[in-house]
Amino acid sequence: MVFIFLLIVAVVGLLMFSTARKKFQTMRNQALRTSMNLAAGISVVALLGAFSQTITVVPAGHVGVVDFFGNVSETTLKAGINIINPLAKVQKFSIQTKELKEVMQVLSREGLTIGLEISSLYRLNPDSAASVYKKIGSEYEEVVLVPQFRSVSRSVTANFQASALYSTERERLGVAIMEELSKIVEPRGIIIESTPLRNVALPSQLTDAIEQKQRADQESQRMEFVLTKERQEADRKRVEAQGVADFQKIVATTISEQLLRWKGIEATMKIAESPNSKVVIIGSGKDGLPVILDTK
Repeated sequence: MVFIFLLIVAVVGLLMFSTARKKFQTMRNQALRTSMNLAAGISVVALLGAFSQTITVVPAGHVGVVDFFGNVSETTLKAGINIINPLAKVQKFSIQTKELKEVMQVLSREGLTIGLEISSLYRLNPDSAASVYKKIGSEYEEVVLVPQFRSVSRSVTANFQASALYSTERERLGVAIMEELSKIVEPRGIIIESTPLRNVALPSQLTDAIEQKQRADQESQRMEFVLTKERQEADRKRVEAQGVADFQKIVATTISEQLLRWKGIEATMKIAESPNSKVVIIGSGKDGLPVILDTK
């Protein structure tokens, strides 16, 4: 409608310019000259304004949907400068990734109330922008995504035990919600990228019970480690004692009187050869060795 108004203004300005020009040529009145220039200026401005209505700029990360009196074009406008029908309306949609945050109370499989803080990272499918505009409208998040996100989060969480969400099952819960939500909203033109869990608040009684069980398991593992270490130490001492016993047995069976006498002779020779030795004392046994005592 702005385009038509500007065209009318431009036409009226041209008519005023033409009338003022004819009168000025006849009467040579300077006031008519001023009116002629003013009418010409208005016409030029109106024509430029009308021409600008044929150009639209789609920002980066957006697409444009052309609506010509209810007739929506299936071809969307890309980011940048686009030439359009000046009588058409352009609805611009963001195709950038957005985050939807929800804080809700949900029930687990056992019927326990769980506080769930979860986000959904989503974006509009640019190829479906025209369909979304025709069937849902520009507020598609509030109409489709938000209620479905809440419903899916509650239904999927009801399949998980509350105690399992205390540890590794959190990631599996987020994946399950994303998969189920994608099945519902992607045919409507909304792409779900991920549904990360920001926090899972379990009932305090359950949290205390889980923590006590974990502490008991850790203490049991610590005691098992201590017992294993003690068994290993006992085995080591047993092997060491067996080695000493075997050594003593071997020594007892291999030492003879001749060996002892020979060792005594070697000791006497070393004492005699020592520079510090002044007197060598010979034993009184039959062999006279200093290290061999009389065994009789």
